Amino acid sequence: MRDFIEAIVTEVGRVLLGKDDKIKLALACLLSDGHLLIEDLPGMGKTSLSQALAKVLGLSYQRIQFTNDMLPADILGVSVFDAKESRFTFHPGAIFTQVLLADEINRTTPKTQSALLEAMEEGQVTSERETRQLPTPFFVIATQNPQSQMGTYPLPESQLDRFLMRISLGYPDAAAEKRLFLGGDPRQHLQDLNVCLKPEHLQEVKRAVAKIKTSDNLLDYLQRLIHFTRTSTDFPYGLSPRGAMALLRAAKTWAFMHGRAYVIPEDIQTLLPAVVTHRIAPTSSARDQNEHTLIIQLLNKIDVVAD
Repeated sequence: MRDFIEAIVTEVGRVLLGKDDKIKLALACLLSDGHLLIEDLPGMGKTSLSQALAKVLGLSYQRIQFTNDMLPADILGVSVFDAKESRFTFHPGAIFTQVLLADEINRTTPKTQSALLEAMEEGQVTSERETRQLPTPFFVIATQNPQSQMGTYPLPESQLDRFLMRISLGYPDAAAEKRLFLGGDPRQHLQDLNVCLKPEHLQEVKRAVAKIKTSDNLLDYLQRLIHFTRTSTDFPYGLSPRGAMALLRAAKTWAFMHGRAYVIPEDIQTLLPAVVTHRIAPTSSARDQNEHTLIIQLLNKIDVVAD
């Protein structure tokens, strides 16, 4: 089973050089029926990652460039009057796809951002009093620029909670950047990427992930981590049950991707920053520490085996 995982990572790595760990996280997010938020500076490869993932998985792909004057109908679709038929015909928006790149999502208003809430949670959209199902799978990759940049709107907590993971691609290392200089724009390889997993096989993978086992000790460890976020003075509020379930679901996928039929503590520890940091924030007394630092402290304070 690891063969097709490695094949996917290798293929996507042809256009996103030196970022195999981020590619694996994005793939785990998709296989966990989640959605991915990428926060980074422009030009880091966010669009290339989304296009390459869709290509190697044989999924349909659409991109929406969010702007401050965008309306919900620009995403969901709109009904247009057909004079010949004397009736209104619904024209689906870009959201009716399997992989949706919501580019610079925090450059549009909260009203337009909220148009994605139902789609991301329930796999459907309601427009003009009619509910329409979205394709399966439905995977949103949203990108946002740092909030320090001009013209951005912060994502509300309800929107952030719809994302299973938040990652940052970061700058390439020296070796990868040199390969980039020597090989030219890696996006030229997008059309040459091979399909490594057909869409109909995705459901088989997800059924296999659902069978991954978790021991009582593992669940106890997970509960202790969650309880700490809810009781520590470093956090104004703790991880919600939905966030906890998301972490467990992602850990099962991570175990599957690494050829195991059971979850181990290292799976949770690896995924904790990507799954948790956008769901909890430091208190005012801990503002001098960022979310990642607090997560590392959390892992150091909670023993894998209870005393």
